[in-house]
Amino acid sequence: MKIKILAILIALLPFGGCTDLNLNPLSEGSSDTWYSNEVEIEMSLYELYRDVFWKVDQNDWNDDWVRRGETNPITSGTITGEWSVIEDVWSLTYKAISRSNRLLEKLELLKDVLPEETLKKFIAEARFHRASQYSKLISHWGDVVYFDKSLDIKESFNLSKTDKSIILQTIYDDYDNAASFLPLSYGSSEKKRATKGAAFAMKARIALYMGDYETARDAAEACINLGQYQLYPDFGELFLSSTKNPVETIFGLPRSTELGVYFSDTKNYIPRTAGGFATNDPSWECFCSFLCTDGLPIDESPLFNPRLPFKNRDPRCTATIVEFQTAHLGINYQPHPDSLKCYNFNTGTYVKNNDNRANSTYASYNGLVYKKGVDEDWNDDFMAANDIIIMRYADVLLMYAEAKIELNEIDVSVLNSINQVRARAYKVNVSQIASYPAIQTTNQNELRKIVRIERRMEFVLEGTRYMDIIRWKLAEKVLNIPNYGMLDVTLLRKNVVKKGLWFFPATPEIDEDGIADFSVLFNTSLIKLLGNRTFDVSRQYLWPIPSKEILINPKLKQNLGY
Repeated sequence: MKIKILAILIALLPFGGCTDLNLNPLSEGSSDTWYSNEVEIEMSLYELYRDVFWKVDQNDWNDDWVRRGETNPITSGTITGEWSVIEDVWSLTYKAISRSNRLLEKLELLKDVLPEETLKKFIAEARFHRASQYSKLISHWGDVVYFDKSLDIKESFNLSKTDKSIILQTIYDDYDNAASFLPLSYGSSEKKRATKGAAFAMKARIALYMGDYETARDAAEACINLGQYQLYPDFGELFLSSTKNPVETIFGLPRSTELGVYFSDTKNYIPRTAGGFATNDPSWECFCSFLCTDGLPIDESPLFNPRLPFKNRDPRCTATIVEFQTAHLGINYQPHPDSLKCYNFNTGTYVKNNDNRANSTYASYNGLVYKKGVDEDWNDDFMAANDIIIMRYADVLLMYAEAKIELNEIDVSVLNSINQVRARAYKVNVSQIASYPAIQTTNQNELRKIVRIERRMEFVLEGTRYMDIIRWKLAEKVLNIPNYGMLDVTLLRKNVVKKGLWFFPATPEIDEDGIADFSVLFNTSLIKLLGNRTFDVSRQYLWPIPSKEILINPKLKQNLGY
């Protein structure tokens, strides 16, 4: 028991050391003496769960996000092989692959030492990790270097790319092995590890990313049929730091402030009156993507009122974005330029409203702040211990529905999968179709739009939007749309408030992809341009290989356009 606890603690410690291709991690001792028994193998497996190996795509790479109009190499179209993020993801991904390969080789030598069932489970777990890392590579870079054994330096500098379709088949093989021999679940006291369901779900994800809808359908269905998962009843509670390892999580990593594994960027999400900076905020496009309670977009629904834009919206809207004039982190949130004071529920007094740009120049530039996952304890020490959710059941349901829609295999299971996710948002049973806007159409084009909008409403801030707009080829549209926000205070009062147009001066049109068009409001001087985003369609659907890798390996060719 002490050994198992030690392994868990090692897996949770902050990652240290360099990020180059390190085949012999210091925590695993000498490669000549390590991997000799079950304890050492299990500790080596725990190494593969370090959070640096499981970073999800950043939220500021997509159109749900605004940071005072700032851009980054992806949203400014300036991405190159010298970008540190590119270098880190590439290096860390191959480091995890190398560790998985070495572990698999050592396991082959322990056939006569370990019980057969234990051996198969360890092999399956290592192959799960390898498959997941290669999935990250081919989804972002396309054709990449592939190897399934330990390499010396000379060998590693002499490899060329392998076609991603070939790598995809090896990924499927690894996930199939993992699904065959991994357990359905682990004890509740043990940190979350890869399971049979995780293997099916992750296989479905990479198949969907690669446009292999038959495989995505079958893998998602296999995960569903395990009967191991269900939707957490309260969407808002699901992401809080107080909600640990919920039944909806298929694969995730825990955080612990006591052990030094935590989310440290909390202040940029916390409103200024509550002690934060309110720098990282939802975009207006994100806000407008949430449907009304009749299931219609805001420009079609008679229920939408631009003066009260949070009312009559899908419940995930106010679970994701803080509604005006409501309590959040003990403060009444109201960005109205005339609300110079706001109520502090903790002290029972009125205080200076620093979320008003009349009082604070750097309050949210578009009036919006995130609520999803922002818990009361974020204010204590500005260290958040929310679980890292990499795969959850709602994603599997929507992946299954999407795959079936693309195959034009539209049946009751497709509608039921989408409706389960939507009904949960309304906190009702899927059968209570009068209590939420249940999907009933069987038209393929309509359902394609519906499932994409459903994904957007469901997964804000979860790192899935970037790959969604990449695989749907929407990045060239949504990342070439400017970021807009409120006018500066003097003009805001004159052009919007005094004319009775607060909060939205007019309802923007929503196009066939669910994207809001703010150009009319901007052209009539009712909103302000915060910054321009740029996406280069000629190259940006794939990432550049790190330049230093090209320099040291003459056989490695750069992706087109970089």
